[in-house]
Amino acid sequence: MVDRGVRRVHVLAWRDLVDADAGGSEVHADECERRWAEAGLDVLHRTSAAPGHPAEAERNGYRVVRRGSRYSVFPRAIAAELSGRMGPYDALVEVMNGVPFFSPVWCRRPRMLFLHHVHGPMWDQILPGPLASAGRALETHLAPLLYRRGLTATPSAATREELIEIGFRPDLVTAIPNGTDPRFAPGGERTEYPSIVAVARLAPVKRFGLLLDSVATARERVPTLTLTIVGDGPERDALEAQVDALGARRWVEFAGWVAHPDLVEIYRRSWIVASASLAEGWGLSLTEAAGCATPSVATDIRGHRSSVVDGETGILASESELGEAIVRVLTDHDLRHRLGVAAEARVRTMTWDATAAGVLGVLRRAVER
Repeated sequence: MVDRGVRRVHVLAWRDLVDADAGGSEVHADECERRWAEAGLDVLHRTSAAPGHPAEAERNGYRVVRRGSRYSVFPRAIAAELSGRMGPYDALVEVMNGVPFFSPVWCRRPRMLFLHHVHGPMWDQILPGPLASAGRALETHLAPLLYRRGLTATPSAATREELIEIGFRPDLVTAIPNGTDPRFAPGGERTEYPSIVAVARLAPVKRFGLLLDSVATARERVPTLTLTIVGDGPERDALEAQVDALGARRWVEFAGWVAHPDLVEIYRRSWIVASASLAEGWGLSLTEAAGCATPSVATDIRGHRSSVVDGETGILASESELGEAIVRVLTDHDLRHRLGVAAEARVRTMTWDATAAGVLGVLRRAVER
């Protein structure tokens, strides 16, 4: 990039890593940007305000500018770029999470889009009826028209296929797998009793309610199992109420958000990691657990099919069969061991260095075009 005269890169994203609701998309941006900064690029990350954090900061070698709400960040970021308030840049990366920054309309420099997943049924989970329909139309009709002539990257082959289905050009969409931090590695001892961990923001799309019901069903045949839920979010109160209704306080723990060392320890001691998510671009918690040789049991959705090889590194199941799949892996020790070994071996081939280089390679193509 540098030898082609591109030294300054601006990244537009709706939410920052320090935001209380930050998730896999924000981790992905940070892992890439810190490596680009180490490679000598001047990187600016423009995002929305995060309560309790300054409007501007330096992090991992790159500059962070946080201004605007979750909604006003879009027009404010566009205005800032058009007026030059963010300073000069040679190339732009737009990270789209449902709502676009419309960079093809106003950006005249080399640019690329990074899109983690198509929201699809998620719109009905996060917005009321008319707004959900508008969001779905924006994502599946307007966005392909605007972005189909530019370069796009996504973390999974499954999402790439979905983007092509809604109108993106196959020759311009590249799948670049997410990396896994090497700190997620085997170690320590598993719990004596069957244990399950689920890690995600407690939001409707993650369907923790379905997971609780599935685990409760599994517990009828595996009465000593426990479930640890790591994360926080708007569904916390409803899930607490569901746990009370199930009489599950003895075997369900809400751990909240935990520091990375503690998360690694939870993955290492758990027998399996589980997810009942409705939609994902990539199941980050599943590959993090895989790094600790902890196999997955998850819903059979596109994003999970990229992070889990069904029958090899974990088990993918329909909603109705999720509880049965949990029972199968918890009770078949040979199967669980085989899945865990294969999961850890596969994840070792996935590094953030390769992810950052892959995304930068797409941006290089944008420059050459």
